[in-house]
Amino acid sequence: MKYKSILVILFCTFFSLLAHSQETKKIRIANSGFVKSDSTDVTVFVRSNQQQIHVIHNGIDMWCDKALYHESEDFLEAFSNVRMKQGDTISMKSDYLEYSGITELAFASGNVVLKEPQSTLTTDTLHFDRKKQEAYYDTGGKVVRDTSGTITSRIGRYYMNSKKYQFVNNVVLVNPEYTLKTNHLDFYSTSGHAYLYGPSTITGETSNIYCEKGYYDTNNDVGYFLKKSKIEYDNRVVEGDSMYFDRARNFASATNNIKVTDTLNHSVVKGHYAEVYKAKDSVFIKDRAVAITVQENDSIYIHGDRLLVTGKPENRITRAYYNVKIFKSDLSGKSDSIHMNHKTGLTQLINLAKFSSTDAFATVRKPVLWNLGNQMTGDSIHLISNPETEQIDSLKVFDNAFIINKDTIGEGYNQIKGQKLYALFENNEINKINIIKNAEVHYYTRNDKSELVGINKSKSGRIEIFMLDNTIDEIRLINQIDGKLFPEEMLPENARILRGFDWREEERPKSVEDLFKDDPPLKLSVIKGLEDYVPQKEFFDEDLRSRIDKADQNPDDDEKENKAARQLPKKFKKKKGADLKKQKQLQKLEKTSN
Repeated sequence: MKYKSILVILFCTFFSLLAHSQETKKIRIANSGFVKSDSTDVTVFVRSNQQQIHVIHNGIDMWCDKALYHESEDFLEAFSNVRMKQGDTISMKSDYLEYSGITELAFASGNVVLKEPQSTLTTDTLHFDRKKQEAYYDTGGKVVRDTSGTITSRIGRYYMNSKKYQFVNNVVLVNPEYTLKTNHLDFYSTSGHAYLYGPSTITGETSNIYCEKGYYDTNNDVGYFLKKSKIEYDNRVVEGDSMYFDRARNFASATNNIKVTDTLNHSVVKGHYAEVYKAKDSVFIKDRAVAITVQENDSIYIHGDRLLVTGKPENRITRAYYNVKIFKSDLSGKSDSIHMNHKTGLTQLINLAKFSSTDAFATVRKPVLWNLGNQMTGDSIHLISNPETEQIDSLKVFDNAFIINKDTIGEGYNQIKGQKLYALFENNEINKINIIKNAEVHYYTRNDKSELVGINKSKSGRIEIFMLDNTIDEIRLINQIDGKLFPEEMLPENARILRGFDWREEERPKSVEDLFKDDPPLKLSVIKGLEDYVPQKEFFDEDLRSRIDKADQNPDDDEKENKAARQLPKKFKKKKGADLKKQKQLQKLEKTSN
């Protein structure tokens, strides 16, 4: 029995010590200076000439010139040159401070400066919850970080454990290179990573960025933007579903639903993947890529597997590669590649000199151009436009030139071939054609009543053809070698076709949609998104409210407010008061019912 009694005493002693160790330690005055007054509950301390008042509580140190300590509520008021230090990382200065040893909530006001290793926060009033390790302001604040710049906002919170700032309302980040504006910004002070939510802009000397969700690495000046993302620089505007931006490299890439607008040259490039090199003045785009030269009445569309736009605005070049098609209401074409010089107005339709057996386009013939009812082919085709009027001036076909025009009434084809072809345009229609060297013509001749007279087969050194209303009006054979008019019945079908004849009407793009009809099915890239914005939780939440309620020594006395509650904003106090009033009303009803 004696042994058991000793064990009971030991257990009781152990649990008593454990309970005592778990109690929150009260505020301790390490250096009191002068004790100016000492009442029943409030003690006033004033610093000495040698040192400030020094206060310690649960891992923090506080210094000030004057202090009021409310012992019953373990509550401190500090005045003048107030300093607070938590460990080796967090320090704060202010003109005035309130601190509750029970709730461990601090309220600082007047020239508040909170420092941590990577940044400095300044504001007029600041709430600091030591249990949650969070600081909060709602009257405007500023955070300075050497490598990132200065951030200002109306509302802000600092999460000390994760070293994260959350800024809300009129957020502005000013950096020597750019200015960032947004409504919601999550900023990690250690990494310098910023997350933007809502309409946001990043304005620099050479570029402007807009997005409604994005990420920016302020240390390395790289960003990733989503939702209506757009970059403007020089005379280009780049838009896409998602965009990557590297300021140091002057590089941007975009994915899905891309549109690059050249405001100076009135042109647009579209596709679903693009790379933009600002320093090189180049844009590379693929996946349903199409370049649009915007004209007042009739724009020109060029589509290829890949597009490359390079050069300064005054000397810009557009290149399209592989299975390229061109469309305009009165003009369309097809070739392996297209080279367009916007300054000179020269557009070249080119095929590869050598084809590989695996190249799908190798089975398709030479470059082809259609103008109204005329089909023109050759080893290469040059189309010359007036850069000012943007109307076609002339056409050149080099080597194996061939023109086919379907007879307006019958089933036959008018055909002209030669080594080279030169054509002049008027109002975007062919007006005159010159066929040079080894010229041949097969032409269906009709009288004034459109009756067929015969089929003209001629050869000459050169042929001049005059067009009227898109039909042959006159043919002049220069240095004629041979020529004869055959009645239709006297010329067999196989003799009505010139060597090299290739009618390719089925390949002709007749609309913008036709440019893409041979493309494989489009599979858009899956975009890796960013997490949606998580609104700030209430700083003065139920946990904090519960701590303040526990600190209240007179919960039934509405007239007397505990000191900890002084640190709450008015709206929260009203809420607390209303809840107490409602609780008392319920208690009164219960008593009445009993």
